[in-house]
Amino acid sequence: MGNKQKDKQEKKGKKKDKNPVSAPPEGDAPAPAKLSRKEYEAELEALQIELVKLQLWALKKGKKIVILFEGRDAAGKGGTILRIMQHLNPRTARKVALAKPTEAERGQWYFQRYVQHLPTAGEIVVFDRSWYNRAGVERVMGFCTDKEYDDFMRSIPFFEMMLIRTGTVLIKIWLDISKEEQAKRFKSRHSDPLKQWKISPIDEEAQKKWDEYTKCKRTMFKQSSTPDAPWTVVRSDDKHDARLNCIRFILDQFNYDDKDERVVCVPDPAVVGNAADPNFFK
Repeated sequence: MGNKQKDKQEKKGKKKDKNPVSAPPEGDAPAPAKLSRKEYEAELEALQIELVKLQLWALKKGKKIVILFEGRDAAGKGGTILRIMQHLNPRTARKVALAKPTEAERGQWYFQRYVQHLPTAGEIVVFDRSWYNRAGVERVMGFCTDKEYDDFMRSIPFFEMMLIRTGTVLIKIWLDISKEEQAKRFKSRHSDPLKQWKISPIDEEAQKKWDEYTKCKRTMFKQSSTPDAPWTVVRSDDKHDARLNCIRFILDQFNYDDKDERVVCVPDPAVVGNAADPNFFK
């Protein structure tokens, strides 16, 4: 059965679109009203309670859930994942953040080192970067050959369909950021002693190769955003707004027990959108 991201047998009422919101053109999103710190923390706590409900439901129903995060460097992937995982039971919810492949892994089937981290029944696995490294940083930085890249782009729809047909719910989220905000966050990393571990040589190239990354991103969306495994874009210049809307989007994909619809409202369409929306690339 295709990945409908909503369990057909338990769904009631009118069928929902997987990606009900559409994104405005890049760089043209209107600035939302900024939440106070108190308002943000209250909304975050309410959404985290819903995430706990989702985890309990997934365990009870034997669901296999994969949520993968990709995006520009400094777009806020780590902070968003931290808030998602913060109150979940680590026995059945895991974050996967792989280092660069070893010599042995470079000789394997490309997907092999990711497959071993996929969930079993009742688990939620969140990937902080994923197999899509090949479509982005590896392509831009020359870490893969043209043939390796082409093979990956041809294979990815079939690989993901295989996951979906064997019962895995796959949610793909791209955190997007403006060039100006990325530069600001890079500067903050260099001046903050607690963020030194985040600095890498790849960061230094991210601004220089902005256009190359944009080209790869658009090609990736075009070739790998399918009806059963769509890409969802979350605009993350405002970290707080991005985190809240990202969690809302994830929760909105499931009809779990005791779901509070007052908390899990539709994400802000100025922040969250479907990468397949033609307006997105204007």
